[in-house]
Amino acid sequence: MTDAADLPYRRNVGAMLFNAQGRILIGRRTDQPGAGGPLDGGVWQCPQGGIDADEDPEEAVLRELREEIGTDRAVIMGARPDWLTYDLPAALIGRALGGRYRGQTQKWFALRFTGQDSDIRLDDQQPPEFDAWQWIDLPSLPERNVGFKRDIYRTLVRDFARFSQPA
Repeated sequence: MTDAADLPYRRNVGAMLFNAQGRILIGRRTDQPGAGGPLDGGVWQCPQGGIDADEDPEEAVLRELREEIGTDRAVIMGARPDWLTYDLPAALIGRALGGRYRGQTQKWFALRFTGQDSDIRLDDQQPPEFDAWQWIDLPSLPERNVGFKRDIYRTLVRDFARFSQPA
């Protein structure tokens, strides 16, 4: 068994994408169907992903939007000043995140979606990250996510509440 203490954290960006009504986008992951997620049929989360060695977090968050939801029609409204870190549950160490990380350290951004719902294309990346998406009210986010990420989402709800006002 892999010892978590021997593994690093993966550098990652997260995108809390707000629409004009102040709701946020979540997607249902394709790699964990029926994984007992809090919503029907799987695990739901905000778009997020790793930072490439040669890019800064602002570039990475827009790239992740393009890769995961098929569009980067968004403007950055703000970011958390510090990074948020979570550990994977013991059962996922050595399996999740390619088996190379103990968890993730994340730079989170609040973005305003400037496109139309029809711009969101989950099939632009193969294999797709998400197979469904929806807009939800910000306060409901923590309870719609896997347990080991809930503290991060609670922090984001508090810190990004000012961005949830309709545009």
